[in-house]
Amino acid sequence: MNATIKTGLPKADRAEVANALSKALADSFQVYLKVHGYHWNVRGENFFSAHNLLEQQYTEIWAALDDLAERIRALGEYAPQSHAAFANLTSIKDGDASQDWEAMFRELMRDHETVIATLRDTIKVASDAEDESTADLCTQRLAAHEKHAWMLRSTLGGK
Repeated sequence: MNATIKTGLPKADRAEVANALSKALADSFQVYLKVHGYHWNVRGENFFSAHNLLEQQYTEIWAALDDLAERIRALGEYAPQSHAAFANLTSIKDGDASQDWEAMFRELMRDHETVIATLRDTIKVASDAEDESTADLCTQRLAAHEKHAWMLRSTLGGK
């Protein structure tokens, strides 16, 4: 981008932080897709509570995706926007709608843990660049994904 950005962060630092944020965005988007898909396809004796828990999670994550993408833009970089771009940035695999609710929840719990690790890495990159805004945003997202993982883990009986 050609616009002069005067935030106190050098262009190279902004680009490095934006790259880390792009991975966090891709992981978050992939988890959003999987949680939403499992919401549609979950079944079993606890259908209603599982369906509602997943709806709460995908709704919260959906709202956060915009915050992550807009922070990338505020840093002067373009946010990834295609499935191909997200696929190249994330290690989270597509879900399997045929599995039972427990397998879905175990998989989602691990996926949230992947996002947690990515966010911790992004916080480090942002902190090293003295980008408090990005570190703060990622800290908020970290808390949300830790809570999502906890909810899934508790529903599984702590398994």
